[in-house]
Amino acid sequence: MRLAYPLCLLLFVLTIPAGWAQRMTFSGRVTEASGKPVPFASVFVRGTSQGATADENGRYQLTLTGPVDTLTASAIGFSAIKKAVTTAKAQQTVNFALGAGAVSLGEVIVRPYENPAYRILRRVQQNRTRNQKTELEAYEYDSYARNELLLNNLPDQVSRRKLLRQITAVADTLGLARDANGRPVVPIFASEVLSHYYQNNNPLRQREEVSKTQMHGAVPREGSVVSQIMGSSFQDWDFYRNWLRIVGKDFISPIAEGWKFSYEYELQDSLMVGDDYCYKLKVTPRRPQDLAFKGTIWITTDTYALRQLDLVVSTQANLNFIDQIAVRQELTPTAAGPWLPTRTGFVIGIKPSKGSTGVLARITTVYSNFVVNQVKPLPFYDKPLEVAADAYEVPAGFFAANRPDSLSRQEQLTLTVLDTVRQLPAVRSMLELADIAVNGYYPLGKIDLGPILATLGYNNIEGLRLRLGFRTSTEWNRDWQLRPYVAYGTQDGRFKYGLRVQRVLDRRHWTVANFEHRHDIDQVALLDNDYALDNPLAEAAARLGNISNSRPLLRDLTSVAVQSDLFRGFTQRVMLRRQQFRPLYPFAYYTQEPRPGSPTNSNFALSEVVVESRYARDEVLVANNQNRRTAVGLKRWPVFTVRYTLGLNKLLGSDFRYHKFNLLIDHSLRLGQLGRTTYRLDAGFIPSTVPYPILKSHLGNQSFFYNAGAYNLMRYFEFVSDRYAGLQVEHQFGGFLFNSLPAIKQLNWRLVATGNLLYGSVSAANRQIIPTTDPGTGEVLPTFQSLGRVPYVEVGYGVENIFKIVRVDFLHRLTYRTVPDARTFGVKVSLKFSL
Repeated sequence: MRLAYPLCLLLFVLTIPAGWAQRMTFSGRVTEASGKPVPFASVFVRGTSQGATADENGRYQLTLTGPVDTLTASAIGFSAIKKAVTTAKAQQTVNFALGAGAVSLGEVIVRPYENPAYRILRRVQQNRTRNQKTELEAYEYDSYARNELLLNNLPDQVSRRKLLRQITAVADTLGLARDANGRPVVPIFASEVLSHYYQNNNPLRQREEVSKTQMHGAVPREGSVVSQIMGSSFQDWDFYRNWLRIVGKDFISPIAEGWKFSYEYELQDSLMVGDDYCYKLKVTPRRPQDLAFKGTIWITTDTYALRQLDLVVSTQANLNFIDQIAVRQELTPTAAGPWLPTRTGFVIGIKPSKGSTGVLARITTVYSNFVVNQVKPLPFYDKPLEVAADAYEVPAGFFAANRPDSLSRQEQLTLTVLDTVRQLPAVRSMLELADIAVNGYYPLGKIDLGPILATLGYNNIEGLRLRLGFRTSTEWNRDWQLRPYVAYGTQDGRFKYGLRVQRVLDRRHWTVANFEHRHDIDQVALLDNDYALDNPLAEAAARLGNISNSRPLLRDLTSVAVQSDLFRGFTQRVMLRRQQFRPLYPFAYYTQEPRPGSPTNSNFALSEVVVESRYARDEVLVANNQNRRTAVGLKRWPVFTVRYTLGLNKLLGSDFRYHKFNLLIDHSLRLGQLGRTTYRLDAGFIPSTVPYPILKSHLGNQSFFYNAGAYNLMRYFEFVSDRYAGLQVEHQFGGFLFNSLPAIKQLNWRLVATGNLLYGSVSAANRQIIPTTDPGTGEVLPTFQSLGRVPYVEVGYGVENIFKIVRVDFLHRLTYRTVPDARTFGVKVSLKFSL
């Protein structure tokens, strides 16, 4: 597997079985009758998935794995032509000269003063349920996905750098073509994936079984999330959906139900596409800044199905860093009627600025061997992505023999260059640095040192904080992972330490056991708020600097937890946890009847049982090579998390018995042309008498950075509740409104609006358990405040995409404006790399 590609291919050729003796290679040129080349014509064996696409000069190369007697060539605007071939020669030259293939437009009835394309689009909508693949009960197919990543538009000063100079030298030596301006096109990465894909439509369930994956060049670690999501399940191009999610943005389809409000159409021709007569329609966005497509679509004249499309995104669209987006797709009808894609080509070019180096990604997916309406039992889909244990062990020549299309000469050279440059010392060093940047750890044999960003820190309690930790890698053990660390504060002179142990018990249902022991500093304001610290800048600001107002404490934590996926999307987790708290600020609570003179204590311990259920109906979770799961793909349904905590009194020294209930709902909604709304509902109830560090401290934000998970005009530890309900809403308008303003649309700014609403209160018993003064010293103790009958409300509006990465939010606090030190207005900044 690690031999260079040419040597692998040579070994494959020398060792092929006799049964493969009929392997044949055809090459030639596709031209018009006048001899002018026909770019990107298709040459194929009718009735099979074997075929090739000609290059811009009409030249093609097609390698077949079995005997054939006829080749067919076709192209848009030309009549298909067949040619007989012989099986006597292993290599043959077959040229095609195509003739014109237009037909009449008799099927179109033109109304007075009406665009004739509109009638066709209305018929497309009328026949939508007849043609779209979601009308099938189920379908499955074999998939081949090829992904390429290249650097282009290299300035001279960049191409002279050592690493790129070495790669360019290899590419030139092997004959890889340069671009039209003579600049090198530097391949960085390529992959090929063979898999089998299944989809059930009611309810919607998917499963992809990856059988083989081959990567070339600057490849990610085997088993990483990136290495697993290069198949077809994450490249679902369904233009019958009203909106398509591309690079995190929503693009409206040219055959969406609201087509007339977003696109202009022009009927250009009627012609043959393969065996189908089709209308050729030109599509153009009504507003160039909208996230829409322009190009050509072909609609069949009999069933009004989408037969083929060739689309690009306007360079004026409200996107960042995108130089080009292009997609080309061909579809075929199934035995049941609805159409499925047979081939999809996608190209995206990213360029930070006009003269800068660009990144070009090319993705080609070929689908074959369709099976429809053979429904699988729902438990079959419990694991949506299954990567074979030997998927990365690819024999020499395997993909050359099993890929359903032929590589062009340039594609073959690209793979050869990648396999060669991967051995260069400069490339290996670059891969190591990239791995550190992505994962935050420095690989060192069977362990990874880090997290690197946590090595140094500072706060007013510890002073300079020094931390050293590591985690074991899968090279040490695939199912076990250890993550120890030790830290020291130069000001408090304390050592802190921790250890996490994870054991994967069952991968099919993702049953995992975890043990953790930690002795470290924490903050009351951050307890049970981990889900809300989703902004790295805001989290760093909350844990560094002056943390006295956040009520710092020493926390000893020991926990044992087991989680498992009981069925698709439903994860159950049970945890036993013991915690010891020693506040580092003046604190006390009554241990008996809360009245002056009753005994108090400043430290306390908790023993808890935590039961958590999480349901995400359409979420796809992929485990990486560190046995951590990441959600990938688009979620259309809300995610529900329900948690119950039972505090056990006098168990292992515990001081309290209590109950805690919590409900969390996250959802993102597409609102058509108005943009996208994301909301989070967080509600909880604690019907027990406990000190305020056990209650809910609502997360504030005193930093300059905006945090979507916090109440941004609330101070740290400003409000505490034992019963509460909060709603946080953010709406991103995208280009809506701003795309229509002449002076602003050129800036590509985007409007955002936010709103946070919080109801909460604290029972009288939970107020009385805290004394106002220290019984021993008479010192006034800091207390807490809760919300009254009026909810806490803050609203905001802002602009994102300033200089492509800056977002500025203007926030107003509408209630509790007279509270001491209340901030009634604020401006927050955040950085967001959004396309």
